[in-house]
Amino acid sequence: MLANRVVPCLDIDDGRVVKGVRFSGLRDAGDPVECAAAYESQGADEIVLLDVSATPDGRANNIAVVEAVRQVISIPLTVGGGVRRAEDTARLLDAGADKVGINTAAVDRPELITEMSSRFGAQCTVVAVDAARAGGVWEVVVRSGKVRTGLDVVEWCRKAVAHGSGEVLLTSWDRDGTGEGYDLELIARVAEAVNVPVIASGGASSHIHMVEAYRAGATAALVASILHDGITSVDELKRGIISAGILVRP
Repeated sequence: MLANRVVPCLDIDDGRVVKGVRFSGLRDAGDPVECAAAYESQGADEIVLLDVSATPDGRANNIAVVEAVRQVISIPLTVGGGVRRAEDTARLLDAGADKVGINTAAVDRPELITEMSSRFGAQCTVVAVDAARAGGVWEVVVRSGKVRTGLDVVEWCRKAVAHGSGEVLLTSWDRDGTGEGYDLELIARVAEAVNVPVIASGGASSHIHMVEAYRAGATAALVASILHDGITSVDELKRGIISAGILVRP
């Protein structure tokens, strides 16, 4: 059995780590290089680096930040934001990313998933899905949560995997930054629908929330605010997860 992963997420805006609630009200949360190095030293399994203003601003990802973070960490690095073409993926992989995430561009042109997977491998291709509750289902939102697409999240995740995505990064827009815990029903529905790893994101404020996400079907759980604000550390989270009987890397 593979160990579940604890994955700090660094949302980047203008070269700084930021965090908000439901993708808005962003506040400064530190230097990405310092944060990434600290989280690796605490036992992080991976780092996710998302340039949250790249797509809304219509620009490419900040390559300099990716290169700087890669210089201080040795663990896997997933990078997203501003990716519109396979060539953008190549640039990020050359800068030090191990995996590249796409969100809005994948919805606009699902063939991009296939192009990335065919050229770089499914293991390098991550489709990020931002989900907002709409009655009894979830709707895909894009452009940093600003646009609702009408797409059903579960069906879109199935389609993304069929196109070649090797992983789904699943964020609950409703829970993002709230500390109320992950949307467990959402995680379970998507995990049942796809045969690739699901990374849960949005709402964690304790190791208990992470344990719940793993039990719902996620194989990795993203954390952000509670690390950035110094409420806890990766090693403290892992100790709590292990004490609950969940397998994670020590």
